[in-house]
Amino acid sequence: MNITPIQPSKVDATNIPVEELASNQHLTEQQKIAEASRQFEAIMLQQILSESQKPVITSEFTDNSTAAGIYQDYITNTLADSMSKSGTLGLAKVFEQQLSHPSGKKADPAVSHKPDVILQPGFSNLNNKTSLSIVHHE
Repeated sequence: MNITPIQPSKVDATNIPVEELASNQHLTEQQKIAEASRQFEAIMLQQILSESQKPVITSEFTDNSTAAGIYQDYITNTLADSMSKSGTLGLAKVFEQQLSHPSGKKADPAVSHKPDVILQPGFSNLNNKTSLSIVHHE
């Protein structure tokens, strides 16, 4: 009787909660960085989408109920997660490149590295909220 050994299944990092990502022994460091970058991109997308869905002019026809808010949050979170999993925006790849270190190479202090994209926090006087702007340097 010939029995083949059970092969360990490939772990899908997208199903692991962010709280358990760092302590997971089945993922490589690169997989952890990639998933953390993707989840950070999803959080940024959630904030962008939730702000863009707020009404500019409120009216009597605007549904401000708790149920509508819960449903809107669910739709926004699902859409943001789906967008980040598709990889079309590309912010997760930029974050992943910034967080990854080439194996076996140490950074040369004499060489200054200027990133192509910089995330800069800011403050908006219009609505007294903090913001996050993306600046592209060439």
